[in-house]
Amino acid sequence: MFKKVLFFFGFILILTGCKSAKITKEINNHLDTDFYENQFSGLLVVNPKTKDTIFNQNSDKYFSPASNTKIVTLFTALQVLPDSIPAFKYAVDKDTITILGTGDPSFLHNYFMDSTALNLAHNYAKVNILINNITDEKLGPGWAWEDYDTYFSPERSAFPMYGNVVTISNKDSLLVYPSIVKNKVQYSETERPRKLDKNEFYYNPKSKREREIPFVTDSTMIVKLWHELLPNKVTVKKYQGEKMEAIAYSIPSDSLYKRMMQKSDNHLAEQMLLLASSTLSDTLSSKNMRKFVLENQLGSLKQQPRWVDGSGLSRYNLFTPMSFVQILSKLYAEIPQERLFDIFPAGGESGTIKRYYHGKEAPYIYAKSGTFSNNYSLSGYLITNSGEVLIFSFMNNHYRKSSTEIKKQMQVVLEYLRDNY
Repeated sequence: MFKKVLFFFGFILILTGCKSAKITKEINNHLDTDFYENQFSGLLVVNPKTKDTIFNQNSDKYFSPASNTKIVTLFTALQVLPDSIPAFKYAVDKDTITILGTGDPSFLHNYFMDSTALNLAHNYAKVNILINNITDEKLGPGWAWEDYDTYFSPERSAFPMYGNVVTISNKDSLLVYPSIVKNKVQYSETERPRKLDKNEFYYNPKSKREREIPFVTDSTMIVKLWHELLPNKVTVKKYQGEKMEAIAYSIPSDSLYKRMMQKSDNHLAEQMLLLASSTLSDTLSSKNMRKFVLENQLGSLKQQPRWVDGSGLSRYNLFTPMSFVQILSKLYAEIPQERLFDIFPAGGESGTIKRYYHGKEAPYIYAKSGTFSNNYSLSGYLITNSGEVLIFSFMNNHYRKSSTEIKKQMQVVLEYLRDNY
């Protein structure tokens, strides 16, 4: 009987080995075509249940990850933040409330529209808003300076308001949110959307589409925004180490994570890393948070990354496919699958991969893309037709083709894995 069992398992191992060998050969043949000749690509695919490596090419080499970096930011937030987002820290003295930002980006954001701070502040005669409890620069290291007025590059701050952007549209009339800055908006067909260092905005009168323009988060702007909300009640002061006795909470954390991952929202990612740092100190520092996570929860990574921001906007970031697979494996082991897959974009259905990686009846890819010029990566989870969940990271750097062509070629590989493993 024992020999029969041994034979059976040996037979299964041989079949599995043959299947893996065939898959390796087919994918190698695809990656060896002329299409990939003048670019740098890496792919790692593993089965988290069996611990088998199904395919491995250049998985220990460093790549520019772009928004794949948001996977690490998500991991960090899931490690340290509670089920609801810490909106701010505060202290009460008689009729006065003092509020200290935690980096929560949801306050009056045009998607979340959270008003926790406003609702609480209404109960007090005097409101002190403490600012400058942040060590991060407004823009991240390695960000392109010319993106200062683009929707995907708002400034980082300790207490964001309105997503740190002015939202402008022009349907029947000019609509500006927040309305207090409407007098700073002018029509122009030639000017950039905003002056480099000033909150002076320009909107093309021929345009009908909504536009989000980052504003300068200086003290003048902060005072103006708060005074519109709570006239004659607010004093804005510099943080000087005051101790806060309580924490107020805003939106469910998963709603922030899902929006950040599916829309690949850079501002939410940057603020999420600052939010995470608020659990270490009242002074916000994404650098300290990254260092803490890399030394602790991610201390076992086989190749330590160069991780410089939360969003992946910076080309200074360097990660390997193996690092992403290790991080994704930790997430898969710690977070229930239904919840985890709900946060990630779903191929053919949601987020930045809505137009790609369509499943036959249901999504087979739950993954985060990462794109900037000449770079495209995709890392996440693949469900095979046999019901297995595979974890993969497919990274492509330094190509001169269109990203659409890259995605189509990647889809060939991912569909082959889906259909043959």
